[in-house]
Amino acid sequence: MVSLFVAITDRSWFDLLSVERPDEVNFWQPSGFRNFKAVSVGELFLFKLHAPNDFIVGGGVFSHASNVPLSLAWEAFGIKNGVTSLPEMRRRIAQYQRDDALLDPRTDPPVGCRILTQPFFWPREQWIPVPQSFARNIVTGKRYGSDEADGRYLWEAVVERASLDLATTQPAARYGAPQTVRPRLGQGAFRLTVTDAYDRRCAVSGERTLPILDAAHIRAYGDGGEHDAANGLLLRTDIHRLFDLGYVTVSDDNRFEVSHRLKADFDNGRHYYDLHGSPVRGPQTGYAPPSADALAWHRDHRYLG
Repeated sequence: MVSLFVAITDRSWFDLLSVERPDEVNFWQPSGFRNFKAVSVGELFLFKLHAPNDFIVGGGVFSHASNVPLSLAWEAFGIKNGVTSLPEMRRRIAQYQRDDALLDPRTDPPVGCRILTQPFFWPREQWIPVPQSFARNIVTGKRYGSDEADGRYLWEAVVERASLDLATTQPAARYGAPQTVRPRLGQGAFRLTVTDAYDRRCAVSGERTLPILDAAHIRAYGDGGEHDAANGLLLRTDIHRLFDLGYVTVSDDNRFEVSHRLKADFDNGRHYYDLHGSPVRGPQTGYAPPSADALAWHRDHRYLG
């Protein structure tokens, strides 16, 4: 059995993203204080418009949930938040929260992010009427299981419309047994997943100041690396820059290694040499450790030695 979640959204959010057709979206909530656990990674998250438009109009594959400051949500996803600008997103949060103090650009309220990959947006003629079990007084959304009638109805309706490979081949099932889908992460999902995997701490220095922490690709995306948590490290901005340039790396025994070239090229770097040999922290339980192949690629193709 897999779960599906039907969430309520604004028509403007849907209309903008249905034109943009991004590779990922942030289905955000204006308050970022609750953990979202309605569905698991790889399960379906569907969009329903506000009444009286009682239709499911699209969806995506659930990838990750996180509560982050507004500034990070915008930096990671931009227009994939379903708004055209940071001030507009701030205005909507203030409106939903009924708190004009949030209009002050010096505030950075928490935002609940539900990150979806492989999103799909259906034309009007493909919209799905919501099941009768979706009550009018539901404010946020409702979870369905594929082992119940309405859940199976939704699953089959999505598979019939979507371009995702959602079904397996079984003779007794018209659309196959429902199953989870491996999310293909985009840049924004990669950033938030790696940030949370490392408990919002730099893997080398332990720095916890979120605005100066970056999700670094171990094997560069442009060189065949993927937006995958196993291809990521959370690094302080300056360490990330040195990592990309090859002045630092991670040794095969998982220690921070600093190239002699740092001093040779800049006659500096004492702070980084003080970190040389320190263990590189791994991610939290439940997240994939850094790929040994990706780390070897960095040592062989980026590190200056």
